[in-house]
Amino acid sequence: MTVLNTEIHIVTLVFVLLEVMMFSHQLVFYLQKPNEKKRKYYLILLFLLIVYNLAGGLFPDEDLSLSVTLQYILAYGAGFGMGAYFPYYFYRAFNITHLEFHAKYGVLIFLILPFVLFFCILYPLGLDLMTVIYVGMIIPFAYAFYMVYNILWGIRQRYKKSKASFDAILSYVAVAPWTLMPLLAYLEVTQLTEVLLTNGGFLIITVLYIRNMVEENRKDLETLNLLQTKNEDEIFTIRCTKFGLTKREIEVCELVREGHIYKDIADTLFISERTVNKHMQNIFKKAESNNKFDLLNKITRGCEVGLK
Repeated sequence: MTVLNTEIHIVTLVFVLLEVMMFSHQLVFYLQKPNEKKRKYYLILLFLLIVYNLAGGLFPDEDLSLSVTLQYILAYGAGFGMGAYFPYYFYRAFNITHLEFHAKYGVLIFLILPFVLFFCILYPLGLDLMTVIYVGMIIPFAYAFYMVYNILWGIRQRYKKSKASFDAILSYVAVAPWTLMPLLAYLEVTQLTEVLLTNGGFLIITVLYIRNMVEENRKDLETLNLLQTKNEDEIFTIRCTKFGLTKREIEVCELVREGHIYKDIADTLFISERTVNKHMQNIFKKAESNNKFDLLNKITRGCEVGLK
C-alpha cells in the first residue's frame, strides 16, 4: 500500500519517520558533544539510510518531473552510497584498522567506479537498464561478499574476546543483509521485501546505540562524582585509565605531560627509546589523537572539569 499519492510504501514511510526522529534526537546530542566521533559516524549512517529509503521508495515515478533515467540513477546511487559507507563505518566507529584500504580506496574502485561507468555513463547513453544491472552489478556483488568476510575477520582480530566485540558483531549482523542488494536487483523484488531486509538491521543498531548511550552516561556520572574527591594528578591517572591505557602507558603519558622528550622517558623508565615510541603509538590510537598536544588536551580537559 502506497501513501501520499507516491510510489512509497507505507512500511517504508514508517521506517523513514522513525529514522528521522532518531537522527534529530542524536543530532542534538552530537551538537552538544561534537568530539564524540562514534555518534557522528552513526548519524552519517542514519542519514544515508534515510536517503536510500526515500530514493528507493519514490523512484521511479513517471508522474514526477525528473526523467525516469535520472530517477533510476538516483535510486541505485543511494544504494551504492550506503554500501560504500559500511567499510568506513566499521573502520572508524569500531577502530578496525584492517579495513583502512577498503574504506578509503576499495569501495571507490569496486563499488563507486562500476556505478559511475554503468549507471551514470552507459545507461544514459542508451544501454538497456537490465543489461546495466546484470553486468554492472557483477563486480560490486562479488566485492560485497568479500567485504563482509573482511569486516567479520577484522572484528575478530580487533576485539577477540572483549566485551566490545558483542556490539561490533551485532552491528555486523545488521549490515550483512546489504550484500544481497545486487541479488535483490536481479530478482526485482518488491519495495516491501527490500525495505524490510535492509532496514531490519537499523533496529538492531539503534537499540545497541541507545543501550550504550545510557551506559556511557551512567559511567560518566560515576566518574564525575569520583573526580570531585581527587587531586589533579589522581584525576589525570583516572582519565588515562578511562582511555584504556595500561599502567606502563600511563607512566609514559605522565612523563610526556611533564614535558620530557622520548629519550628522557626511556632513561627514566629504563626502557629503549623505541619502546617509548611504541607505547606512544598505542596511546595515540586508544585516545584517538594525532599528536602529544591533542592527547594532553583531551586528558587535561577532563581533569579541569573534575576540579571545578
